[in-house]
Amino acid sequence: MKVLVTGASGFLGGALTRRLVRDGEHEVSMLVRRTSNLRDLASVRDRVRPVIGDLGDPDSLESAVTGVDVVFHSAARVDERGTHARFLAENTTATARLLAAARTGGAQRFVFISSPSALMDRDGGDQIDIDESVPYPRRYLNHYCETKAAAERLVLAANTPGFTACALRPRAIWGAGDRSGPIIRLLDRAAAGTLPDLSGGRTVLASLCHVDNIVEAAIAAAASENVGGKPYFIADAEQTDVWGFLAQLATELGYPAPDRRLDPRLVGLIVTAIENLRRIPYVAERWTPPLSRYSVAVMTRSGTYDTAAATRDFGYRPVMDRDTGMAELKFWLRSAGVIAGTTH
Repeated sequence: MKVLVTGASGFLGGALTRRLVRDGEHEVSMLVRRTSNLRDLASVRDRVRPVIGDLGDPDSLESAVTGVDVVFHSAARVDERGTHARFLAENTTATARLLAAARTGGAQRFVFISSPSALMDRDGGDQIDIDESVPYPRRYLNHYCETKAAAERLVLAANTPGFTACALRPRAIWGAGDRSGPIIRLLDRAAAGTLPDLSGGRTVLASLCHVDNIVEAAIAAAASENVGGKPYFIADAEQTDVWGFLAQLATELGYPAPDRRLDPRLVGLIVTAIENLRRIPYVAERWTPPLSRYSVAVMTRSGTYDTAAATRDFGYRPVMDRDTGMAELKFWLRSAGVIAGTTH
């Protein structure tokens, strides 16, 4: 089977590409820019066909998808930097363009990596053990949430009898090999002593997703006859105490756990000021804020997910448990020097 992976230079896309090559059943192509850093694909580089291009370039998309059976679309803009127009172009319009090219090129399946953030209401609260019946919110937390939700809706609507399209929703993908994901960014701030404890004294639970688990889900979904036009939550078997998890990991890596608590009212005032400042396009394009409405919501609201639909429709079962994943992540962080000041 011929497959195309977008976002292959990233954490998830790279892990998916390596797994597809390792399985030995696929001819694997990847859409990459000339400037993409492919160091994490060194072990499979000679067995992957690179297509130089961009999701904004229709000609390169045509070349990438011609003759492909399955498209795995994991590329996205996730950094909070950027105007609404940029997020719309890179997340929503790019997905629409890739969908059109895939159908024209003869692809039969399209697996989109979405996010539970597409379901987070700006004015909402905890989401405990929710399933796919939860509707999209009326107001989104930020441009990322809005444009990922819009892209997801496009993917689901594109499903036809000859073109099976589905969306997978992992949260905070983590694991060895990650260089810039949400957990790495939080640990980097903890190492620098700049990460406050935003829990407010409450336990914040999350269904995180180890990279091996979402890779397993993506491959299983691509082979299923039951997924057309549907979204699926994908998560680890364990629910995670977010702040306990960070404290444990930080301590074991040799730097202090976040323990400086901020008054929620002060946090609200800071976030309001930052969000007002980020309405200036020049600032929005160039500054990743230390706090935002989105980051505070992610770190203070519980979000746990029912994965029964994925189990029912394509046999999803987590292949990586948290303890094993944690041990591998700690070894990776110590050996790779991803975070400054990590104890070796």
